[in-house]
Amino acid sequence: MALAYNDVVEKRDAIDFKTQAFINGNYVEATTGKTFESISPIDGKIITNVSECDIEDINKAVKAARSVFEKGSWSRMAPNKRKKILFNFADLMKKNILELGILETLNMGKPISNSTGDIAACINCTRWYAEAIDKIYDDVAPTSDNLIATITREPLGVVGAVTPWNYPLLMACWKFAPALASGNSFILKPAEQSPLSALRVAELAIDAGMPEGVFNVVPGYGPTAGKALGIHMDVDKLGFTGSTEVGRYFLSYAGQSNMKRVSLECGGKSPNIIFADAPDLDHAAQMAADGMFGNSGQVCDAPSRLLVQKSIKDEFLEKVVSHSKPWMPDDPFNPDTLMGTIVDETQTEKILNYIDAGKNEGANIITGGEQVRQDTGGYYISPTIFKDVKNEMTVGKEEIFGPVLCAIDFENEDEALQIANDTQYGLNAMIWSNDLNKVHKLAKRIKSGKVLINNISDGDMSLPHGGFKQSGFGRDKSLEALDQYTQSKLTLIQIK
Repeated sequence: MALAYNDVVEKRDAIDFKTQAFINGNYVEATTGKTFESISPIDGKIITNVSECDIEDINKAVKAARSVFEKGSWSRMAPNKRKKILFNFADLMKKNILELGILETLNMGKPISNSTGDIAACINCTRWYAEAIDKIYDDVAPTSDNLIATITREPLGVVGAVTPWNYPLLMACWKFAPALASGNSFILKPAEQSPLSALRVAELAIDAGMPEGVFNVVPGYGPTAGKALGIHMDVDKLGFTGSTEVGRYFLSYAGQSNMKRVSLECGGKSPNIIFADAPDLDHAAQMAADGMFGNSGQVCDAPSRLLVQKSIKDEFLEKVVSHSKPWMPDDPFNPDTLMGTIVDETQTEKILNYIDAGKNEGANIITGGEQVRQDTGGYYISPTIFKDVKNEMTVGKEEIFGPVLCAIDFENEDEALQIANDTQYGLNAMIWSNDLNKVHKLAKRIKSGKVLINNISDGDMSLPHGGFKQSGFGRDKSLEALDQYTQSKLTLIQIK
């Protein structure tokens, strides 16, 4: 999408923010009347005040979602009819792509070109599941002649989702698109840092033809609204994307309540393994920088541990430093900007503390490492690269969630494998080598939900996304996601 700065600013200044909860097809104030400030990390200023939902609001949303599910106006609608409405929904997102992108940029400071790109991905995701849903067939089991056994898919019922601030609408869409396509009712609790795009898109769902109560958005805080959704006895499934620490809470909530299904996509500390025989070292260096500094490093599967074979370490790191230069933070509303802000002051301080810890533990910064553009009032950190990192260092083992790349050297493939697997996480891994035997061997032995070879992108909707170990379980994207939002039923018929 071609963007002009003046057009972006004009549209931004004319936006009428949706700030209330969206329950049962209507915008409503929180029951308590409370609001919280939505602050832009671009300049630290208040954008607007948003309804702060609590237990009572969650109860209202669940009641509405359950009621419409039981009526069957969506859950029992023919798949090809749901498909049509979801296509309408995608079309409306496309029509409002600039507005939705601006809301995301205002909320979490990513460059406008990235934000509109994320909305385009939401559109694609919604269309993908809409197109798929009337092509999913039920099964007939091979039984004896006097029996007919069918295995059918049914929607779960009321699905809740708690989503992160780094990709506000896209991470939500990875959940609501397959959930809605399957016939479920949906309740979204967006991150308190970035609720505005979700609140706007809820209205578009109704405009597209979705029955009232099918799509609900309840902004609020994790310990109140998030917990209320996770522990609710009438929520059948909870999808979560966020930190491993918070993911554990939702496992506990499920056990404390109705044993609802839970799927978790949590933290990561992904190894990016560069061998001397990589097909193109300059390209690998470019991808290492792009993969790490995109979205200001606030990406769960970012290649944050750069494992480089010792024989090429110095040469390769010089290339990565060179490719990091264009990623210096700038105005997020400038369509040419590559890297924007950190999401808020708290996350900024967290990242800066990690940078200090790395220096104190003996790692050496070869570029970046400081806060920049402080005169704007916003939160910006330069692209930062550490060398001489050891896996046991704090910066080597903990998820920083910022533009901080940690380079670790290794001698051979056995050492690379040991370092790669020496982590509590298992979300993503990358290997760069021309040796097919080595690549296949390592890919089989790396404990990760995905392993990318001579590549860092897995954006195709047909590819599943999810982790091993404490990166969580369950899968977003692909047909596998439909399994998260449906349940199979056996019907056995006796024939005389």
